[in-house]
Amino acid sequence: MENKIILRPLNHSDLNALENIIRRTWKYDTFTSPESARRLAKVYLASCLIRHTWSQVAEVNGTAAGVILAKNHTKRTCSFKYYLRWFTGLCQLLSRKEGRELLHFFQHISQIDARLFRQADRQYDGEVALFVLDEEYRGLGLGNQLFHSMLNYMKQEQLNTFFLYTDSSCNFGFYEHQKMTRRQMYRCTLDMKGKNAEMEFFLYDASPDKL
Repeated sequence: MENKIILRPLNHSDLNALENIIRRTWKYDTFTSPESARRLAKVYLASCLIRHTWSQVAEVNGTAAGVILAKNHTKRTCSFKYYLRWFTGLCQLLSRKEGRELLHFFQHISQIDARLFRQADRQYDGEVALFVLDEEYRGLGLGNQLFHSMLNYMKQEQLNTFFLYTDSSCNFGFYEHQKMTRRQMYRCTLDMKGKNAEMEFFLYDASPDKL
């Protein structure tokens, strides 16, 4: 049977499904407890949603299969409902030692991203705040459809440049295929539950009109 694919804006009812996709994609359960993994996914998604200005969800047969979020940096936005969701999730993580250790680890990741941004030394009109697709639905062209819908949004908003962060745990080759520029890279060793993991972090950028 042919899959029914719909691209549409994000709804509040999508949140749990998208949090589960984030949790599986970045394998949160491999380095923390199921409860902390659930809370971490909630906090991360909410943090991306607080200042997003545009969203697109790929729905397959009635199920949210992926999402892309964009920010127009020329507009100031702050969603109180997502801020509240982020804050409550953050408090839940802070209430346990395991959660505090997780937040310390991801604070280090945020510092790496900030370093990449400083080294890029550029002004950007837009940003891809989140782009994630459920592995179960890969191969259907959903990633390409979501990415190009984002480009259309950037063009409609007349944004000249945009950027995104990614790392070697993701399919960063997708951005190479889309002809984005790898502007900065940072390589380091991270301690993952007592095991050293070599990782590379990237900042990619592009002009929507040139892709």
